[in-house]
Amino acid sequence: MTRLVPVRGSGSGGGARQVGLGCVAVAEELVGHGDQQSAESCTDAEVVAAVDVNTLANDVYKHNFPSTPLWAKTIEGITLKEFDRLSFDMILMSPPCQPFTRLQKLPKYLLLENVKGFESSSARNELLQTLATCGFQYQEFLLSPTCLGIPNSRLRYFLIAKLHHEPFSFQAPSQILTRFPDQYPEDLRKDKVADEVGETSSSLCSEEKNLDPNVGPDCSSKKSLPKRTFLFKLETVEEMERKHDQDNDCSIQMLKDFLEEENEEMSQYFLPPKSLLRYAFLLDIVKPTCRRSTCFTKGYGHYVEGTGSVLQTAVDVQLESVFKHIEELPEEEKLMKLSTLKLRYFTPREIANLHGFPLEFGFPEKVTIKQCYRLLGNSLNVHVVAKLISILLG
Repeated sequence: MTRLVPVRGSGSGGGARQVGLGCVAVAEELVGHGDQQSAESCTDAEVVAAVDVNTLANDVYKHNFPSTPLWAKTIEGITLKEFDRLSFDMILMSPPCQPFTRLQKLPKYLLLENVKGFESSSARNELLQTLATCGFQYQEFLLSPTCLGIPNSRLRYFLIAKLHHEPFSFQAPSQILTRFPDQYPEDLRKDKVADEVGETSSSLCSEEKNLDPNVGPDCSSKKSLPKRTFLFKLETVEEMERKHDQDNDCSIQMLKDFLEEENEEMSQYFLPPKSLLRYAFLLDIVKPTCRRSTCFTKGYGHYVEGTGSVLQTAVDVQLESVFKHIEELPEEEKLMKLSTLKLRYFTPREIANLHGFPLEFGFPEKVTIKQCYRLLGNSLNVHVVAKLISILLG
């Protein structure tokens, strides 16, 4: 059995970072609200401790994993004696990542997560130097749930490391993989792998990058098209084609597989008139049959722009018919047309479903919807982390 410790760094802000393993002594340093422990439950592992300073995240964690020791403190506040007493095999964490370098007995396994951009930071360079000095074999990734057929873009940096002489079962030294090893050809061809950090962004599809109107759905140049050819809304031809290609990618599940049944309680999630009028041209609107959604952030449900997709529940209404010449209408008529789309936010449960949390995972009654969104916005995808743990232990 692996014994785990998920550990979140100081100032984490909370989130679903708990992906525990069952039989590999692990220290959970990214408690979040249970995403790591949920992933760990896919493996035979025991979580020996979870660490986070966010009281709300800790309440959610205790609600779902009442038997796991939970330390409400920063990593810096944990003494070496406390660490050593845990006798763990694996640490799941987000930076800061200094503590394990001071341990008398190094863990056998590490899994580290951060936002995209960490791969080009000085902290990452220092981390790699430390891992090499300590004798770890490691592999870096930039991964999104879309590579597992999940219709949600959530690009994150991951690093797995193990204190063993045996190399990983795949060969990708000094490379940042943008897919899982079993999704590459056997030889992990260099043209499919990011050899250098600077090349990583070019190997990612446009759905995972800031949208570039000159980059097509297959990352090829489309400069022959007019740069500012807008259709309805504020979308270019290139953006529309990218979304069309995503929605026709049968390797990705449809959103409807992750949605709750529509009921009276859903009324609280519909966008208010003020938001419809102010942000209509900025919304990323998806239908249940779509195979895509943008990254949900901790501001979802409170802020509109850039925080995540919204769901069009009036599936028979065509967007083109609503947005065509809408800017020429008076405000009252504009609102009437926009209201026909019946746009609503994804519910916390639906976002949790996209993140891979099991149905039995829940929030205490005292946690508000806004607080749920904040925690989920700081979360990880359980399936992505579980697969990484499997690779790490394989």
